[in-house]
Amino acid sequence: MVWRCFSVMRWAVQGGTKQIWDVDQFESPPLPMAVRYGMDSAKILIAARVCSVTDFAARRMMMVDTQVRPSDVTKFPIIDAMLAVPREAFVPEGLGEAAYVGENLAIGGGRTMLDPRTLAKLLDALEIAKTDIVMDIACGLGYSTALLARMSEFVVGIESDEQLAARAQANLTTLGADNAVISHGLLSEGAEKSGPYDIIVLQGAVENVPASITDQLRDGGRIGAIFADGNLGVVKIGHKCGDAINWRYSFNASAPVLAGFKNAAAFSL
Repeated sequence: MVWRCFSVMRWAVQGGTKQIWDVDQFESPPLPMAVRYGMDSAKILIAARVCSVTDFAARRMMMVDTQVRPSDVTKFPIIDAMLAVPREAFVPEGLGEAAYVGENLAIGGGRTMLDPRTLAKLLDALEIAKTDIVMDIACGLGYSTALLARMSEFVVGIESDEQLAARAQANLTTLGADNAVISHGLLSEGAEKSGPYDIIVLQGAVENVPASITDQLRDGGRIGAIFADGNLGVVKIGHKCGDAINWRYSFNASAPVLAGFKNAAAFSL
């Protein structure tokens, strides 16, 4: 049986044995249930049963409708990219279902795929234009780079893990993202030869952003990062003016701190 998401015309498919719903694990008996979400000034009514979704296109629709849009991310280029790019193709084998859960996902090599809400809000806050040149730091298996490739003119993904970098490039080639390339090297060094960049995105938390990265940002460009504060964190967007970066608070989020972006340990006797 299929239950239609009446307001946004999405579909949730009932069947199979593994029952998953992105927002809540519904209780039995498996009767139709209604969950309300706010979107802009309207209320979104979703009618569904506990469902098992192995159709990843349907999973992407649910990800957007239950994690991205309710977080006030409604720009068409972001929604279009997140619906089009198969998130499950950019995670290790066997983690396809986990790719759509609303939390950060460890993908090996010390790398983390940011949860859909955090990544979408970060891209939204950066106000990426189709003519922008972008550097995507700590790109892992290439998912964020693939999204950015659909939203901008050209993207350079930076990955320090050689195996992840090779797989990320293969993933982008399979996807046909011919305006994106993966550069293997230290995260804190970036890819100066392809700069300067209009946009720099860091796919993980930082304690500081070294000048080796901010120097690659074009005057008037923007950089987005999660700044760690203990177990918490805040996303800040930096606007470059001359040699200075003016950082502004955007929203709360957390992720592991990236190598090369930690504060130097204080020396004491």
